[in-house]
Amino acid sequence: LTMSTAGGASIPAEQTKARYLGTGHADTTKHDWITNQHRDTLSSHVGHYDQLSYYAVAQNESVARVRVQMLEKMYQPCGLPPPKKDDF
Repeated sequence: LTMSTAGGASIPAEQTKARYLGTGHADTTKHDWITNQHRDTLSSHVGHYDQLSYYAVAQNESVARVRVQMLEKMYQPCGLPPPKKDDF
């Protein structure tokens, strides 16, 4: 499996996965994957002021308060990770 750059040069999938954290790898757990997805989504909302202000209006809160809530939620967006089988 290969991907390509804007110029058309191909990049192996392994190199892409090594470069970007959110693409995962063979040992990525379901919890890690969904946590990365939630963090990416929350960081996008915080980074785009129009989306952030939309959520603030919908929640009847200030933009700053909604930003802080989203940043705090990024710490553990999906709760604690499940115990690993090796931890027993």
